[in-house]
Amino acid sequence: MFDLRVEGGIARLTLNRPEVRNAVPAGCWAELGAVAREAAAGARLLVVAGAGPAFCAGADIGDFAAMREDEAAREAFRRDMRSGIDALAAIPGPTIAAIHGPCFGAGVALAMACDMRVATPGARFAVTPAKFGISYPQEDVHRLLALAGPGQAARLLLTALPITAEEALRIGLVEILAADLEAAVEALAAAILAGSGDSHSVLKRGIALAGAGVAADPEQDRAFDALLGCDVLHRRLAARGRG
Repeated sequence: MFDLRVEGGIARLTLNRPEVRNAVPAGCWAELGAVAREAAAGARLLVVAGAGPAFCAGADIGDFAAMREDEAAREAFRRDMRSGIDALAAIPGPTIAAIHGPCFGAGVALAMACDMRVATPGARFAVTPAKFGISYPQEDVHRLLALAGPGQAARLLLTALPITAEEALRIGLVEILAADLEAAVEALAAAILAGSGDSHSVLKRGIALAGAGVAADPEQDRAFDALLGCDVLHRRLAARGRG
């Protein structure tokens, strides 16, 4: 289900179940967490993409029938999905979702767990639990509201209607729209890799704190001070002087 390749400081995680638009089986969400942690250990940047004509159709609804009379299975599904998506969100380095085709249901949650989303004009987005009579994990509702605002989150959740990539860009669900998805992702990757991994970790933590409403944090202050004394800064300053 999850193919991971690491090269040149970039980990590329491909959702590889194209025959069902990369829908994730209930038993594979925990694996996502393990793969995300492996990527974090071996690379400075993670790119998440889908094989075939879709990014991700979400959770595999074929698994739901077996959960009807099995409360333990329902709880395990929720916990495993949560642990997989949150492991992706917790990666200290930058993450990019490269989105083409359908991005539906839990696929949207997976994309929102990344730091940035790049989409082709042909991408489509829908948050569909109401269509099936189920709900959406609260952590993912929170991320949706943080990106798109309460009104747009309500529209997506309550109508379950799909939106275009252009609309996703307009409401803040996507950061970059690009006809050449690979070129756009590679340009972002090059800019990221030109920076400092230590800076990225501190900045990502700062973004998360700000998103949680934290305006000041002693640990961020200590990290700021420490980075001013780091070797990376002074090597780069010296290189600029020589240039």
